Amino acid sequence: MIVIILTACPPGLRGHLTQWLFELSAGVYVGHVSARVRERLWSRVMDMAGPGRALMVFQVRGEQRLSFVAHDHHWTPVDVEGVTLMRRPVGPVINPAVAGGWSKAAKRRRFGRRGRSPHAGDDRDQLG
Repeated sequence: MIVIILTACPPGLRGHLTQWLFELSAGVYVGHVSARVRERLWSRVMDMAGPGRALMVFQVRGEQRLSFVAHDHHWTPVDVEGVTLMRRPVGPVINPAVAGGWSKAAKRRRFGRRGRSPHAGDDRDQLG
């Protein structure tokens, strides 16, 4: 059994995958194919994905019984002593739609607090 998850891939790739797999949701494909067909499907995904991302999970023999392959994905599969794990990105993944970060009000409030000295308004320095 295999599961392929596509994000921002061209419609032609989606059409090709539906010849072999069932589309459960937009961009999520599930099916049971041989290892030869699985490898050919994955090479087709890598050729046609373009700027999109793809992740495939498939059944293998072993303790975990699953393996992962990724194409231009933020999370990367890593083999740790025979167990495949998905490594998270080290830093935060920046979404281009929200690249501005904090709102203007949050920036004013945040920097307004830092701009003041810890003893602002304290008259101890003037007494003595």
